[in-house]
Amino acid sequence: MMDSGNRPFDDFTRVAGGALGALGALKQELRELVRQQIDRLLADQDLVPREEFEAVKAMAAKARSEQEALEQRVQALEAALQGKAGPQ
Repeated sequence: MMDSGNRPFDDFTRVAGGALGALGALKQELRELVRQQIDRLLADQDLVPREEFEAVKAMAAKARSEQEALEQRVQALEAALQGKAGPQ
């Protein structure tokens, strides 16, 4: 039977490996806790999702375009009415 003279080194390696595993688990747990806190903070802020914001932005742009077109149409109709009424 071969006796290893590196038993203390093997023990140290085993303990260090266990510690690294525990640190990895701790890191994952901390990451999850931070993610939960951020989600909670964002939920409390009552923020609008990007998709909803983009949809409302597009609706506002369309409404403004339609309003500008109607404004031009009203001006044209007013000019036409003034032309028909003639000078008084």
